[in-house]
Amino acid sequence: MDNQRIFLYGALFFVLFLIWDAWQKDHAPAPQEVATETRAPSFDAGLPELQEGPAASGDAPAREAAPPAAQATPPAAEAQKVRIVTDVLDLLVDTRGANIVSARLLEYPVDKGNPDLPVQLMNVANGEFFVTQSGLRSADDLPAPDYTAVFRSSAESHELAAGEDELVVGFTWQADNGVEIEKRYTFHRGRYEIGLDFIVRNGSEAPWRGDAYLQLTKRLQGVERSFFKPSSYSYTGPAFFNGEKYRKLDTEDLREASLSETARGGWGAMLQHYFLGAVIAPQDQDNRFYAASVGRDTYRVGFVQPAITVAPGAEGVFENRLFIGPKLQDQLAEAAPKLELAVDYGMLTIIAEPLFWLLDKIHTLVGNWGWAIILLTVLIKLVFYKLSETSGKSMAKMRRMQPKMQALKERYGDDREKLNRAMMELYQKEKINPFAGCLPILIQMPVFIALYWVLLESVELRQAEWILWVNDLSSPDRFYILPVLMGLAMWAQQKLNPQPTDPIQARMLMIMPLLMVAFATIMPAGLVLYWVVNTVLSVAQQWQINRVIEKANR
Repeated sequence: MDNQRIFLYGALFFVLFLIWDAWQKDHAPAPQEVATETRAPSFDAGLPELQEGPAASGDAPAREAAPPAAQATPPAAEAQKVRIVTDVLDLLVDTRGANIVSARLLEYPVDKGNPDLPVQLMNVANGEFFVTQSGLRSADDLPAPDYTAVFRSSAESHELAAGEDELVVGFTWQADNGVEIEKRYTFHRGRYEIGLDFIVRNGSEAPWRGDAYLQLTKRLQGVERSFFKPSSYSYTGPAFFNGEKYRKLDTEDLREASLSETARGGWGAMLQHYFLGAVIAPQDQDNRFYAASVGRDTYRVGFVQPAITVAPGAEGVFENRLFIGPKLQDQLAEAAPKLELAVDYGMLTIIAEPLFWLLDKIHTLVGNWGWAIILLTVLIKLVFYKLSETSGKSMAKMRRMQPKMQALKERYGDDREKLNRAMMELYQKEKINPFAGCLPILIQMPVFIALYWVLLESVELRQAEWILWVNDLSSPDRFYILPVLMGLAMWAQQKLNPQPTDPIQARMLMIMPLLMVAFATIMPAGLVLYWVVNTVLSVAQQWQINRVIEKANR
C-alpha cells in the first residue's frame, strides 16, 4: 500500500466518521408535527411524593399541631404578564405561577441580517411551549401555591438600572390563615444564571411543612435532519446530571417510564443547539430529580427539594437557581458542577475540551476567533511536526523511487504477486517504510474531528467574524473562497507527493480535491480555515523535505 492510498482511505474514513457521528447524535426519531395549542400540559406525571426533610432552625415539631384544613389558595385573581429586562435578558413572567413564559437573549440575534431580532429561547406562542414551572407542596392540606397559583407583583415591569449590578424581583401569594409565600428572582449584570428562592413566612398559629419543586417543560418541535446542515444534528431535549454522571435522556424511554432519582446536588436541563434552560438544585443536599413525558411531544425535567418545617412566626427559605441563555462555557462552569457538559462535543469531548480551552486563551490575546484558529493550527502543527517530518521523508523517498517503481510495474505487468514482492524488496533496499504516512493521519484525525465539533457547538464562535467576507465562522463560507483555497492547497500537496502507479488510484486522486471542495462548502468556515492553514503548512513542510532529500542525493 502506498501513501496515496492511505490518503484516500483517510479521507474516506473522515467522511464516514462524520456521517456515523451525526447518526449517533440522533437519539430519538424526529417528533411528529404538533398542534398549535398554548395551554400548559397537565401536571400529572413525574413529580415524586412529598419528601421528608430537616426542620428549620427553631421550628417546633409539628405534624400533630397542624390546624384543620385551611384555604389553599387566595380568592381568584386575574393573571398578568410582568416584564423583566436586564442587560442580557428580556423576560416575561406570568403571575399565574410566577413562571417565566418568555425569554429573549438580547446579545444573540437570530441571524446577521436581523441584529435587532434576538433569539427567543422560551415561548408559549405559535405552537411552541417552553417554560419554567415551580411551586410549593404542603403536608396535611396546609396552604401552598403550586405552579398555577396566582401571585401578585408590585409593578408591571422591572429593569436593571444603569450602574446597578443586581436586580431583585419578588412575587407574593397570601393564604387566609396568614401564611405568605414570596417567590423571588435575583438577576446579575452580564449573567444568565438566575436566583430563584421561595420564602415562606408563617404568620399562622401552627407550623407549616412542605417542599418545593422546580422544573422545565418543553414541547420538542420536529427538526429536519440534513447532512447539508450539520447543526441540525445537535442534541435537542432533556438532560440530567446526578452529581456523578451526565446523560442525555432518551425521549422514547421517557414515554414508557418516568425517571426518578435522588442525587446530591445535580441539575436538569432542556438543551438545543447553542442554548439551554437549566434548573440547578442546591449542591449541599439530596434532591429528588424526575423527568417524564407529559403530553404530545412534551417533556418535563425537574427536581424536588427536601421538605422543611416553618414554626409559627418564623421564616423558611428554599434556595434554587436557573440558567437561561447561551452555552457560554465559563458561565456554565461557574453556575453548577459539570453544567458545561451541556456543550455537546460527543465522543471526543476529552480532546475537544482542551482544544476549546486553548482556542479561548488565544482569542483572549488576539481578540479575533479567525486569527485564534490560525494560531491554534500553527501550534497543532508544531506539536505534530516531528511525526509529520517522518512521514514527509518517507514520501520524499518514495517520490524519488517513482521511476524504479514504474519500471517494476512494466516488467511484471498484471502479475500482482511478483510485483508486490519486488516492491517490498525495493522498499527494504532503499530503507523506505510505505506505512510511515499512515500514522500521522490516524493520530491527527481525532484532533481534526474534535475541532469540527468545537467549531460547530461552541456558542462563543456563533456569528463570529474573521476578515472581509467571513462574517460567521460557525457557518459555511457563503462565497466559497475558503473551500476553493483548500482545494488548491490539496492539489499542490498532491503534486509534492509520490504519484500512484495504479491508473484508477491516479484518477481518484485527481478528483479528490474537487470532492473535498464540495464537502467543505457545507462545513463551518472556521473548520475550513483550519484545513486551509494546516494544508498550506503541510505543503511548505513537504516542499522543504523534498528539496533537502533531492539535494542530498545529487
